[in-house]
Amino acid sequence: MPADKIIPLAKRMETIQPFHVMSLLGKAKALEQQGRDIIHLEVGEPDFNTPQPIIDAGIEALKRGNIHYTPSLGLMSLRQAIADFYQTRYDLDVPASRVVVTPGASGALLLIIGALIGSGDSVMLADPGYPCNQNFVRFVEGDIQAVEVDESTGYQLTAELIEQNWQHNTKIVLIASPANPTGTIVPEDEMKKIIRLLKDKQAYLIVDEIYQSLVYDLEPSCALGALADSTDDHVIIVNSFSKYFQMTGWRLGWCIVPEQLVQACDHLAQNLFLAAPTTAQEAAMVAFLPETTEILEQRRQIFKQRRDYLYPQLSALGFKIPIKPQGAFYLYCDCSTFTNDSMVLAHELLETTGVAVTPGIDFGQNHPERYIRFAYTRDIKYLQQAVQRLQNFLL
Repeated sequence: MPADKIIPLAKRMETIQPFHVMSLLGKAKALEQQGRDIIHLEVGEPDFNTPQPIIDAGIEALKRGNIHYTPSLGLMSLRQAIADFYQTRYDLDVPASRVVVTPGASGALLLIIGALIGSGDSVMLADPGYPCNQNFVRFVEGDIQAVEVDESTGYQLTAELIEQNWQHNTKIVLIASPANPTGTIVPEDEMKKIIRLLKDKQAYLIVDEIYQSLVYDLEPSCALGALADSTDDHVIIVNSFSKYFQMTGWRLGWCIVPEQLVQACDHLAQNLFLAAPTTAQEAAMVAFLPETTEILEQRRQIFKQRRDYLYPQLSALGFKIPIKPQGAFYLYCDCSTFTNDSMVLAHELLETTGVAVTPGIDFGQNHPERYIRFAYTRDIKYLQQAVQRLQNFLL
């Protein structure tokens, strides 16, 4: 079609940016096809296969023919299993009626943002942060308040920062704990202050807890546990089966919403995606069983061992990591010792050393040229090889 005849895209597409790391991933794949040995530390996906009990449950569901549509809010048996998980692990009374099963955590955020945000409404979030969150807001034509955070607050929003940056149209504050890309958490005392502040301001708090069970050196916790009453009507929890449960390709997540939002989520789900994948829902029924938890906890300890190896090694090479991450599987490193452009450095590392990392531009506008992210989602022997290659290149 001639250029002057091309039908234009929607205006919102001018502000929705791609993952810049995908260009690096494409280059890495091309180099692998040429025979190069690439160590992938760029993609936030666990290298473990889904635990066998979950796979077996999915296979059994297929054999039984359980492949039909489910209710838009999810199988009630799975919603109850998720509610039981919060009762067993966190001693929280979460009614199954408030649990909404979705196609990944992204599906959950799409429902919540779609139900609450419209033109003129604003969402406050931290920069750096997971970039898709901003794009969900742009998709529904809301406004974004990206607040720059640094090591002084653990790269997290605080009640004080929220108060300082509050605007008349702020309707939601979105926090990730543990966070991508920094791996830091919001301390429980600070979470209480934030919850009380937003209740006073009659605004919603969304807490992204998709890395909730991947924490180290302390017990996992849920933001609802910071409340005197877990039925509080302005706190929303988002979680996923992708990271801790290692079900990335199954595309399954959930959210816990106040009762007044359940019907809106139901109506949106019916129209946007009808329901989460049926086989994935059936398989996830065994994700909380003791035999599965045993596997997952062993793997959590392996992630901790990887963090405890890579953190001091990168620091010794000259990367600045002011806060040791408490969760997830990322190290967000200040690389200004070596470059004033992290995107250039990421490409040089890939081309010269075969180590693939993610440049800071994928996580916001808060000095992205100074940062790169390492994902310790590979076996420690590969981390050791990566460190050796980096040492040879940088020193």
